[in-house]
Amino acid sequence: MHRRQFLAVGAVGSVAGFTGLAGCLATPDDQGRLDLTVQNEGDAPVEARVVVTDADGTTYEDETDRIDPGVARAFEVIVAASGRHEVVVSGDAWEGALAWDADRCRLYDGTVRVAADRVEVAGECADPR
Repeated sequence: MHRRQFLAVGAVGSVAGFTGLAGCLATPDDQGRLDLTVQNEGDAPVEARVVVTDADGTTYEDETDRIDPGVARAFEVIVAASGRHEVVVSGDAWEGALAWDADRCRLYDGTVRVAADRVEVAGECADPR
């Protein structure tokens, strides 16, 4: 099992943390799943846009949500059971990204933590194929 690691980066400009695994717990073999948590650790609300795509350009999720300070928002997204997938979470002057291979993992568990001066991303395969 891979330990979850957080990557801290400055909040100005874009930030990307890519990981090479993915998957889906209790999901049929013809599907994959992303369980994502976006946590606001700052002092002000943030508008977080979550976009989940695959290498062919299929969009599985494109949602924007306001997240108050000290609050976390969970997203569950069903994706194809194969291929590379990517989630990009962005807001004003910040971005965090994770990528995984659904051929190797049914359930991918990702976290994006947003603070005034940094964005941290972490991800791990929670259910290997």
